[in-house]
Amino acid sequence: MLIRLACAVKEKNIVSFLKKNLPESGLLLTWINLRAKIWPVLESTGADLMVISRSLIPRPVGKNLAALKQLPETPLTVILDDRSDAGAHAELVVAGADQVLYAGLPLDGLRDALRQVVINRQQLILPPKTDHRGEGLPKLSDFDSASKAMQLFLKEARQVVSSDTNLLILGETGVGKDHLARAFHNGSRRADRPFTAVNTAAIPEQLIESELFGHEQGAFTGAVRSRRGAFEMAHQGTIFLDEIGDMALSLQSKLLRVLQDFEFTPVGGERPIRVDVRVIAATNKDLYREMEKKRFRADLYYRLGVIALTLPPLRKRRKDIPKLADRFLEIYKKRIGRQISHFSPQAMDALCRYSWPGNIRELKSVIQRAILLSSSDAISLDDLPITLQMGAASRSSDVYLSDARENDWQNKTLAQVKADVLDRIEKSYIEMTLEQTRGKVGQTAEIAGINSRSLYAKMKKFGLDKTDFKTGSNTG
Repeated sequence: MLIRLACAVKEKNIVSFLKKNLPESGLLLTWINLRAKIWPVLESTGADLMVISRSLIPRPVGKNLAALKQLPETPLTVILDDRSDAGAHAELVVAGADQVLYAGLPLDGLRDALRQVVINRQQLILPPKTDHRGEGLPKLSDFDSASKAMQLFLKEARQVVSSDTNLLILGETGVGKDHLARAFHNGSRRADRPFTAVNTAAIPEQLIESELFGHEQGAFTGAVRSRRGAFEMAHQGTIFLDEIGDMALSLQSKLLRVLQDFEFTPVGGERPIRVDVRVIAATNKDLYREMEKKRFRADLYYRLGVIALTLPPLRKRRKDIPKLADRFLEIYKKRIGRQISHFSPQAMDALCRYSWPGNIRELKSVIQRAILLSSSDAISLDDLPITLQMGAASRSSDVYLSDARENDWQNKTLAQVKADVLDRIEKSYIEMTLEQTRGKVGQTAEIAGINSRSLYAKMKKFGLDKTDFKTGSNTG
C-alpha cells in the first residue's frame, strides 16, 4: 500500500529539504498550505502519517491530537518541536503524539528519522500469515487433483505463479477463482505485500471508479475527505478484479490506461499517482463473445490475458469430490460444533454423481447444510438436498454417459468400458434395493433374483456394508 504522508511544517528550511530528499517509492506526500485552516485539511487528507510543527497544533493540544487518532486511518503523528527540552517532548507524547523530533536536528538526521517512521507504519499493514479464522492462507497445492483436466491446469499455473505477469482466470461461477487468485499472490514474490480484491459486478457503475482509483475531498457530493482506492491499497502487491466481464465500457478504457502506464488520477484529483501492482482478473463470461458484441474491449482483453487460465468445473473433476467433501467436512464441523466423522457410502455416491452447476461453492453449501441436519455421526443420503437424493435414486443415461466419456473411458478398450458400465449399474441397483429393504440381504437377493451368497460377493466387491442401510431411507 502507498503510505500517505501529510506535512504541516512551519520551518521553511525543513520544508525545502524534505521536498527534495524525502520522496521515494511507496510514499505519497501532501504539503498543507499554512494559509488554510490547517486542522480540517489535515483531517480530510486520509493520511497514514502526519508531520506537524508544534506551534501549528490548536489548543487544547491533547484534544486535537486525540481527534486525529479517531480518523479511519488512525494515523501516526510526528511532532516537530522547536524546543530541545526532553520534558516538553514527553508532555507532547503524553498528550497523544506518537513521536516528537527536535526541529533543530541536522536535516539528514531528520530525514532518516522520518524514513524509519514510514518503515514502522509499513510494518503495521503487512498481510497476516493466516486468514481471519486462523487457517492457513490459500496456496496452489489446495488445487492438487486426481483429475487429468486439473493436472494440466496446475502444470500451467505453476509455471506462472511466481511471475509478475498479468493473469486472466476464466471459469464458471463457484469454481474457486477468488481462492486461486489468492493462491497465486501467496506463491509470488509479492506474498508479503497487500492483496486487494474488488468485485466489479457488485459495485454500482457510478461508484466503481472511486472504488478503484480513490477520490479527493470535494470530488462529488458527500466526499468530505480524501479516500484511497483499491489500486493505491494494492501498491507493491496484487489487485484482483473479479467479474471483469461485467465492467462498463467507459471504465474499461480507464483501466486500460492504468495497465499501460501503471498510473492513475483519483476522481477529482489533479496529480497522477504511480503504483506497482500485479493485476489478476477473473470472469465467468465468454470474453470472445463479449468482444464480438462490443461489450468488452479487445485491447483490454489482450492486456489482461497475457496468460489466460481456465479453471475446470467440478463435474469434470469428479475424482476430486471425495477428497474435497472430506476436507470441507473437517472444516465446517469444527465451525458448527458437530461430531460428525464421515459420509455414508450412499451420500458420498450421491455427491459424486451430481452435476454441481454451482461448483465448489455449491458443494460447500451442501456440506454445511448436511452437518446442520445430521442426527448421527455420519452424513446420510437423507441429509442431502432432494436434488441429490433424486439423482442417487434415478440418474438419466444421457448424463451418466456424458460424465463417463469425460472422465473414465479414455484409453480403455470396449470390453473394459462395458465392464465398467455394468459394475456401475449393478452397484447402483444393489444400493437402491438395500435402501428399500433397510439392509436385509435375504430380501434384497430375492428382489434381485439372485441368491444371498452372490449378493454378498457383489457387496464385498463394491464395498457395501448392510449396516449402513439399517436406518432406511426415511430417517435422518
